[in-house]
Parts: sequence; C-alpha cells; structure tokens
Amino acid sequence: MNKLLYSSLAIIVVCTAINWQRGSVLAVTTVLRPATKTANSFYIGNKAPLLPSAFIKLPVGSIVPGGWVATCLRRQRDGLAGHLGEISAWLDKNNNAWYSGNGQGDHGWEEVTYWLKGYGDLAYLLHDEKMIAETKGWLNKVFESQRADGFFGPVNLEKSAKHPQGLQDVWANMLMLWCMQSYYEYSNDQRVIHLMDRYFTWENKQADSVFLKTYWENSRGGDNLYSVYWLYNITGEPWLLTLAEKIHRNTADWTQKTKLPNWHNVNVAQCFREPATYYLQAKDSAFLQATYNDFLLIRNLYGNVPGGMFGADENARVGFSDPRQGVETCGMVEEMASDEILARITGDPFWADHCENVAFNTYPAALMPDFKSLRYITSPNMAVSDSANHSPGIENDGPFLMMNPFSSRCCQHNHAQGWPYYAENMWMATPDNGLVAMLYSSSSVTAKVGDGQTVTLQAETHYPFEDHIAIAVSAAKGAKFPLYVRIPAWCGNAVIKVNGVAVGKNLQAGSYTRIENTWNRGDKIDIVLPMQVAATRWAANNNSASINYGPLTFSLKIKETYKKEDSHAAATWDSKWQPGADATRWPAYQIFPASKWNYGLNERDLDDNNFKAFTVTRKAWPKSDYPFTLDDVPVSIQAKGRLIPTWRLDKYGLCDTLPQSPAAVNTKTENIELIPMGAARLRISAFPVVKE
Repeated sequence: MNKLLYSSLAIIVVCTAINWQRGSVLAVTTVLRPATKTANSFYIGNKAPLLPSAFIKLPVGSIVPGGWVATCLRRQRDGLAGHLGEISAWLDKNNNAWYSGNGQGDHGWEEVTYWLKGYGDLAYLLHDEKMIAETKGWLNKVFESQRADGFFGPVNLEKSAKHPQGLQDVWANMLMLWCMQSYYEYSNDQRVIHLMDRYFTWENKQADSVFLKTYWENSRGGDNLYSVYWLYNITGEPWLLTLAEKIHRNTADWTQKTKLPNWHNVNVAQCFREPATYYLQAKDSAFLQATYNDFLLIRNLYGNVPGGMFGADENARVGFSDPRQGVETCGMVEEMASDEILARITGDPFWADHCENVAFNTYPAALMPDFKSLRYITSPNMAVSDSANHSPGIENDGPFLMMNPFSSRCCQHNHAQGWPYYAENMWMATPDNGLVAMLYSSSSVTAKVGDGQTVTLQAETHYPFEDHIAIAVSAAKGAKFPLYVRIPAWCGNAVIKVNGVAVGKNLQAGSYTRIENTWNRGDKIDIVLPMQVAATRWAANNNSASINYGPLTFSLKIKETYKKEDSHAAATWDSKWQPGADATRWPAYQIFPASKWNYGLNERDLDDNNFKAFTVTRKAWPKSDYPFTLDDVPVSIQAKGRLIPTWRLDKYGLCDTLPQSPAAVNTKTENIELIPMGAARLRISAFPVVKE
C-alpha cells in the first residue's frame, strides 16, 4: 500500500494500439492518470493558478442511475431519508433556525444540512417535483436569512472561558454550502453565487483568533475549502484564494506523519482529504502525500479488516482494532464522498476501487432493506445487532447496534448522501473533452464531448454481481472523443470490445484504458472484468482471512431472527420525534443469530492458489432489483469450515476478539455458505484460520 504515496504523481502512457472499426481509427492507450495539459471546454474544472482537474464532476442531472443503484435511491426516497422532514424533531420547521428566515430558533444545526445535502440531490436525480419543491422551500429560507454582513443561517454561539461572548460555529454552514452548490448545478440560480460571495466576504473578515476554532469546524475546514475553490472556479475572484489559505491555516493539521488531529471516525473519513484539496493551490506534493499517509495511517493502526473501513466505533482506541470494532454509518458515507472527490483531484483509480469496497461491502448492511432504519455502528464481525449497551466493548454508551430510525441524530440525517453522491460520480468529464466510466452500474450519461456534440452513453450491468458491463452509444452524428474505462486493481485479465472486436492487449489492472474514436449511434462497448476467488490474510489481526470475489468480500451466511421494537421508546436521548409522528410506520429491530456463527476456514483451503474448495454459485437476478438481502443475493460461495467452540460472545455481548490463527480445533469440517458482506446484517467477514 505504500506505493499509494507516490503512484498518484504519475501520468504514464503505457501502450498504444490502432484498430479499424466501421471506417474510423480507434486509438487505444493505457494511462495511469489522465493528462491535464488541456482543459475541458464544456464543464468547469480548476481555474489557474489552481492545478488542473484530473476529472471534472458533471452537473447534477447529467447522470440517470439505473439498476440496483436506482432501486436504492427509490427506497431511500420512500424510506427514512425521504420522510425525515415529517418525523424528525430536528427538521421540524416550527421555530427552526434554518427555516425562520432570520437565523433565530430553538433548534437547527447540522441535522438540517446533513439531511438536505442528500435529500436535495436525491430529488434532482429522481426528478421528483415534490421533493424538489421541498428542497427549494428550505433553500429560499436560507437565502432570506443572509444578513447585511454576509453571514447566513443560524446564530450558533459556542461560549467558553476564553471566549465568553461566544464563537460563531460555521460547521453547519459548510454543509449548507454543499446543498447550494448542487442546487446551482441543477438550476443555475444566480442567487447561489451571490450568497456564497457575500458569505465568503464575511469569513475573510474574521480574525484568525476566532475563525474555525470550535471542534467540528476546526476538524472539518476542508469542506469549507472545497466550496471556496468551487466558487473560485466560477468567478475567478483572486481574493478567494487568500481566503483558501486562511481556511487551511486555521484548520486542524492533517499533515502530521505519525498521528491525526483526533481519532473520531467521521472526522478521519471526511477530513483526511483536506491536504490533497489544498495541494491544488499549494502545488507542494507533500500535501498530496499527506492525504495518502492519513489513509494508510488509520488503516495500518485500526483498519486491518475487510470492507474498506477501520475499527473506530465512534473514536479509535489503542488496542481496539479487532474486526468486531466498527464505524458509524456517517463515517461510511463520508469515506465514499472523500474517495469520489479524491478520484477527481488525483485521477488515481485507487480511490474508485476503494469507494466500491465501502459501497458494496460495508454500507448496505448498515441499513434495513426498506431503508426505514439504520445502525449507528456496523462492524465486519458482528454476531448480534441488539439494543444492549455494549460499552466499553463498543466505544459509545447506548443501543448503538440495533436498527433504529433514530439510532443517533447524526447518522439518521447524514446517511442521505451515500447513494446520491455515488450515483453522481459514476461518470465524469475528462480534460480532453471525453468521459470516464468511473463507478460501474446501470446508468445513462448525457454530456457534451469532442468539439461540442451531445452524446448519451447507456450502461447495462448487474456489476458487482456480474463481470460484464455493456455500453451503448447514442450520438446525433459521428462524435470524436476519448472514453476512459477504469480497470480495477483486482482485475488482471480485463477485456474490452468495441462493436465485438477486442481492443488493446494485456489491459493493465489499476489503470484506465483510453479509447479514442469517432463514435456513431449504435456503437457498442463491452467491458468484461473477470472475477476470481481470492483470499486476503490480515497478519495484524491474528492472521485472520477474508474471501473476495472481484470487488465483493464475503461473509458467513448467518440465519437472522428479527425482533420488532417500538422505535419511539428505543430512540436515544438526542434523537427525537416530531409531535404526532406515527412511530409504528418506522419500527426498530433487534437482529439475533439463528445459526452458528463461530466458524473458521481450513488453512489448507487457503493455501491452495486455485481455491478449489470454494465454489461460486449463481442464481437469477432478484425481481426486487435489490441484491443486498440473504434471500435475494444473486451470488454465493460454497466453502468448508470448522466450528471454534472457544470463540463465543464475550462479557460485553459482542463476538469475542479473533483467536490467533492458525487455531487448533477438534471439530469436523462442515459445508458453509458465504454471501457478500453487503447482504449480511449479521456477519463474520474476517475468519480465523484453523489447522488441519
């Protein structure tokens, strides 16, 4: 993994091939990063003197998600995220400081903005007019709240002995800026530019002694920095870069080599990208390397686990790195957002690989399939998901393993961004007026390319549950532009065909295949990413093992027993219902195992490079178009395992820490079934290894 520190700096053309297709010249090159000597003619990238954009985000609405991602979005709309405005006390418009129009009210902080940044983007993606109107209603109140000095939103003063008059906290404002940016992409409403310009003028006037000094805003200044660059790329106002320097100067230092400013899981997942963001202005590669170093540091210490995340629960603790430790749902969606942004900043395909790891393996199991409740903490190994207080085994006091619409006041609102942001980053524009297929899913993208033609690319696939992605081209006339195809690092023998003919040879894993062509209506691109069973050994976690198949990591299939609970009674102290909300429509659940979970994998089976003991089984794609449940998952692996009788629940009610592998047992080998982690709400994903 240390190669990540340096690979991001490379822009390398590896090979070139010429083929003749339908009368056009097809040039195929393998590149590790896109060249940035040219700027995209149609979409706003970084403006000088910022470093050029590696990839450019397309405006909201350019991408129409399909397949299981679209199903997730619709379930999210019909589930908790789409209805929080009706049931969450923190979103009650009555006396809400975000809705009052003057910043005054008895409630209104990050909850509104966390929720709205996902809710609004979900509305735009689904073209849901009712949700769009609701989004505009909130944003109109924000416009109304802007004061003469440029500040907007709630007056939220944090008082201390050093600052008895109170410091204005701007953390929630950072989130609202992201809501405004998406709205501008969708609507081109110039009020957004006016509001942000005036607000940043206010920020620029704040003394360093009081600016970004409270905990959350100090950690998360990178979100503020991102928005300043967004506005600069539109207006080109030089003073915005002075403000950017000020924000970086007053943000927590995420460039330290051996420690982080704090070990809060959401802060880490969200804030480690700040140095790479500032690198665009500083142009010092040490800042870019600092982001890679932060990523490696947290995972070397706490992240030797499957699923892409790390063991922090709420805060990472020395000695608590077993895969029974988990991460907040907030941390998952913030990590996905960081990966998406870093893919655009660096062009490094690693970030797309990692985003898929979290999105496919960790995030889906944090929610109930109907998206009406979620967990605060989800772990790679969890044998129970109940309402008990598992502290200090879990670093938080409360019922934070149960599925609950009000498991916490942060995650219940913040989870709304996960799938909308993922969908918006499936395709991106390139500096050479092309497109990149970044995150694979059924979808269509409509964009300007080449010398200004508008084209639509339609992708059909069940990826990551199958290895084939079919892309159809629709263009009014022959459109010459490059299409970049990401080859994941796990795929060593990818195949790409254009109109049935293979292009390129020995396509390189962890790179892009750039296909320059004059594309015509009806052209077909077939991408095949063959998947094979593989194992990862986690030496730092007692030499445990996890089983992978392409981008999917597999867990033991544990029969799940659900016990419905009164979510009104189960809500934590800071997660409140609106008066009159019908809690029976939004139940909570405890999940208990109805089958044995304490299995290990045979050492001999893992030593076999062909993994003959692991048989991949497929079944029909689910009618629900939602593959993340025990019954509907379309792929599983039949394997062999043996019970480890001494591995049980511990005194905290959690599955005990992993026994040292290889473990000696006297139990018989049994047939076991493994399913993708994302479908396993009870799961053993890091397995002990047992001797023969």
